Amino acid sequence: MAVLSLFAVFLALFVSPLPCHDVPGYQKPVMVQQTGKVLPKPQTMTASTEAYALAMPSFKFTYGSSSEMCDIVDQAFQRYYDLIFDIDGLRKAPVASKDMSELNTLQVMVKEPCTGVYPSLESSENYTLTVAAPMGTLVADSAWGVLRGLETFSQLVYRTDNGMMLINKTTIDDFPRFAHRGILLDTSRHFIPLKYIKQNLDAMAYNKFNVFHWHIVDDQSFPYQSVVFPDLSAKGAFNPYTHLYTQDDIKDVIEYSRLRGIRVVPEFDTPGHTASWGAGLPGFLTPCYDGTTPNGKYYAANPIRNTTYDMMTKLLKEVKDVFPDKYVHLGGDEVNFNCWKSNPDITKFMETMGFGTDYSKLEQYYIKNILDISTSIGRNYIVWQEVLDNGVQVAKDTVVEVWKSNPAVPTEMARVTAKGLRAILSSCWYLNYISYGTDWGKYYTCEPQDFTGTQEQKDLVIGGEACMWGEYVDGTNLIARLWPRASAVAERLWSAKDVTSMADAAVRIDEQRCRMVRRGLNAEPLHPGFCQFEYD
Repeated sequence: MAVLSLFAVFLALFVSPLPCHDVPGYQKPVMVQQTGKVLPKPQTMTASTEAYALAMPSFKFTYGSSSEMCDIVDQAFQRYYDLIFDIDGLRKAPVASKDMSELNTLQVMVKEPCTGVYPSLESSENYTLTVAAPMGTLVADSAWGVLRGLETFSQLVYRTDNGMMLINKTTIDDFPRFAHRGILLDTSRHFIPLKYIKQNLDAMAYNKFNVFHWHIVDDQSFPYQSVVFPDLSAKGAFNPYTHLYTQDDIKDVIEYSRLRGIRVVPEFDTPGHTASWGAGLPGFLTPCYDGTTPNGKYYAANPIRNTTYDMMTKLLKEVKDVFPDKYVHLGGDEVNFNCWKSNPDITKFMETMGFGTDYSKLEQYYIKNILDISTSIGRNYIVWQEVLDNGVQVAKDTVVEVWKSNPAVPTEMARVTAKGLRAILSSCWYLNYISYGTDWGKYYTCEPQDFTGTQEQKDLVIGGEACMWGEYVDGTNLIARLWPRASAVAERLWSAKDVTSMADAAVRIDEQRCRMVRRGLNAEPLHPGFCQFEYD
């Protein structure tokens, strides 16, 4: 009996559920249903319970009679047809029942020519979508609006338990609140293979982001393969054969992005964050001293040598030719002055220029030269906030990225816009930081225009960026760490300012996460539970 009792206790420990519901923070597992909810939330949307069926053999995307045909829309038609029907494994899905109306066509009308064009800050992304049997319509000024409308259409489609694809009668007028909606990827601290960059571009398109801020090089490595300075990657990449973005790779990323309505804005951050440049570009970095003796260390671009600016001119001219976007991010953040202070040649230069011991003036001198180079070769620029904080005189079309929490974000946003400069915000959207539990809410509630200022100042806020810095991120965890947390940022940057209901957003982010999983992305779960059609 004693043995049997012990066995019973042992068995009970393994078959009886632990009292998890008594643990603080316990969440009951839930099934996330597919219901056709849209994220980001459209500006205006009217939907009814009247449902139509979509049958794979008969449904098609077509152009309207007066529409401009182009490669962007052509490829999007095939891509979204596959997303709606193929990815969910529905090639054997039953056709609509005879008593249900069928939506067999979505007719697309795009007003502007779009073959061979690239998206820009000024691009129109507005669209009007009408879903009504037997033919829906999607009307947009540009191909970029068509892409956003097709994404919305694909999200409206939902699946019944028996595999039927349905969509409700719906009318949507939509456009983004902000023109710049970016994701920053850092490919220097860890190299990110093209496969994962493209996966992230897909996720960006699914969430209506439109800027890939490519922080392509930094102190740790220089994976960009330069034609004019090939030693930069040959000597600065982690591995010059495997951890490298060739010119063809970059063209591939730019084209992949273009077809999804995403701009590629490269960042070449100087004068700091340049340790990886030193071996491949002799003379570019500043020699550091102990007293009167060089100590063998180097730090930051050397601001007093003409050759530094010659090198930067050649590199930035190449960058202009490789990256079609009219903006380049020139960095300008986190410059430590200690090495400059130790260098006697720089001390002498400071005296000659009348800078005294104010090394921020030397930084201003360097940054002003780089900005002038960018302007002279026909490229507009984005800079980190330190450039403005340190008093550099910048052109009126400069875009300033606010990333620091000190000074307080509202104060900095007010200061930037008070100078008549456009601003983008990233301070509250550093998604490389993680915490246990659900943390998307703090990203969702960050408001880019939440500062004291005139309406004219607030209109100078052109958007924001979610940043994924790479110290602890590579291809193994990039997608899971970013998504669906970045979906909260996507809604804040696209939807109307008064879209603030966390309860409503939670349902849609849940469904968007499941949708991304169905589309082949390893988006992380938000809570205990499962997606309705997760692995079937």
